[in-house]
Amino acid sequence: MDKSLDCKIAHILADPSCGDFVLADAKDADMAFGLSAPGRSPEHHAQEGRFRSLDEYRQLMREIVAQGLVDIMLMSASSNDVLTIQERLFESSRVTPAVRANDTTDIWLAAGTGRYGAQPSQPFRTATIDHIMCGKVECAPGERRLGADLGLYSVTFNNDVDLDHRTLEAYKDFRLEAEAKGFRHFLEVFDPNAAGEHAPKDLPRFINDHIVRALAGVTSRGRPLFLKIAYHGPAAMEALAGYDKSLVVGILGGSAGTTFDAFHMLWEAKKHGARVALYGRKINNAEHQLTFVKHLRAVADDQLGPEEAVRAYHGDLQRLGIQPYRRLEDDLRRTDTASSYSGSTRRPAAAATPSSRLGRSADEPDFGKMTPAEKAQWNLERWKRILG
Repeated sequence: MDKSLDCKIAHILADPSCGDFVLADAKDADMAFGLSAPGRSPEHHAQEGRFRSLDEYRQLMREIVAQGLVDIMLMSASSNDVLTIQERLFESSRVTPAVRANDTTDIWLAAGTGRYGAQPSQPFRTATIDHIMCGKVECAPGERRLGADLGLYSVTFNNDVDLDHRTLEAYKDFRLEAEAKGFRHFLEVFDPNAAGEHAPKDLPRFINDHIVRALAGVTSRGRPLFLKIAYHGPAAMEALAGYDKSLVVGILGGSAGTTFDAFHMLWEAKKHGARVALYGRKINNAEHQLTFVKHLRAVADDQLGPEEAVRAYHGDLQRLGIQPYRRLEDDLRRTDTASSYSGSTRRPAAAATPSSRLGRSADEPDFGKMTPAEKAQWNLERWKRILG
């Protein structure tokens, strides 16, 4: 069956201004958080902290794939083995299975340690490409289509030449192996997790420049299908999305926040050039994941605006008899949300004024009336204020 991801990427590359938007459910958190990865069970009480089981986590994956509104289901290699290889879940689905292909040390977030996420990221891969593609150490020629042929590879640059050199060497080794085995990938670029006194003064520019520099030496056969990065605002997104039309830019969701946070970030990022969103905790922490995804899809396809989608979501929860986590007026607020797994990097947020609910914070100009130079200058001044 034709996959919606392949159709949409083809459309986007042919016409970057088309309305197509790729939506992914990132349920690979078991490679980062351990027992808490599946999220809180509906049966948890107060501070009891009961979490879903891995079986319950995978059942949610089955349900979202059956719903068919996401384009990608991102999993761990072990979940891919169960759902893709053994159960053949994706065989008659337009949803594409994908696997986290590496687990750098900055996502080693076992509870009680508190150290790895704050130490400079080191490259590491638990999964192998062959295990992702066929479930065993070496695939026979006809077995590579049994599993997933798409993986997420993540890098973290910390503005340190030795660390970043090792990161790029590991990525090069992965790319060469992936190309030889017919394995596609998309590239996640995290913000620095432990740059310390060497933290870049202009973080959005630092990330953008590292991306285009790192990929300048990579030919089309080895390039990522798309990017997954933290959303750093309109000007940074427009600068990256406008640089190279063959580079499809996507955003990561980060921590859960309010429902408005989730819908608004996707809406705004798309408006300024993003064509992919990968939401993990934002989906997994929703009151009802299928309903949340339905409205997220409506925002991605320009059928609903952010505020309208939040109100419709609450209306559906009421009809389902599900108690929302927040009152509607609270769920319409913008909040600070962490963009890294460890929660150390936060996206600036504005108060929930009428203008922010329509897509702009109170102090944000109308970017539609600004030149590219004015947008870049506004974003530079904004980050100077934030970083002090």
